[in-house]
Amino acid sequence: MKDFDGWNGIKKIVDNTSQNKLYHKREVWWCYLGTNVGFEQDGTGTGCMRPVLILKGFSPHVCIVLPLTTSKKKNPYHVFIGVVGKREASVIISQIKLIDTNRLVNKIGFISIDIFETIRKAVKDLF
Repeated sequence: MKDFDGWNGIKKIVDNTSQNKLYHKREVWWCYLGTNVGFEQDGTGTGCMRPVLILKGFSPHVCIVLPLTTSKKKNPYHVFIGVVGKREASVIISQIKLIDTNRLVNKIGFISIDIFETIRKAVKDLF
């Protein structure tokens, strides 16, 4: 069973953090994704965090992200991005999400322009 109550405590702390991070598209960040319903992508481990790719920023306060996974699924919704933190990773384009930048924890790195353009095309094709 998922620990929604534990996530609620973390979420209160994240919500009270008023440090908007300086971020840019193509960057990969650790992010508080939380404990979510059903098949929505959760954060894992301490703090319910998961790496995400910044797809687009709208302001210092909100951006669109794509969660990363190390799961090796062959489907059009997983786009391989390379090695992140010593592990092969893909973005899950079907789990696109608007987040408040308070959820961002720290930058891990960035992806190449070529891979980013492949991801952007895949997201556009999703709609």
